[in-house]
Amino acid sequence: MDAEKLEQFRLLLLDEMKALLSEADKTVHEMADDAAHFPDPTDRATQESDRTFELRIRDRERKLLGKIKEALGRIEDGTYGICEDCGAEISEARLKARPVTTQCIDCKIEEEQKEKRP
Repeated sequence: MDAEKLEQFRLLLLDEMKALLSEADKTVHEMADDAAHFPDPTDRATQESDRTFELRIRDRERKLLGKIKEALGRIEDGTYGICEDCGAEISEARLKARPVTTQCIDCKIEEEQKEKRP
């Protein structure tokens, strides 16, 4: 992959990282500000359910942040866009759809088929 394409993916990953960190910061501030005490147990339960859902989303995003950092590391060490299983180049279309991917589409399909087998 040429240097220009790598830079495009690096910027894409950095933008995604910035957006995720911004959302996490927003969630922290909202939860700190949202110290409402509801006298109705149903309202309280709804608020707790909403918080739990929000925290689950943020946990998934935290895991994605780790993958983004790993992808940025692969850009730096020259292994970005190379399948970690077979060593083939990962298609640009796949990288655009999932910039943190570490597998070409063929290896990913094979892995998913293995997971489905009993």
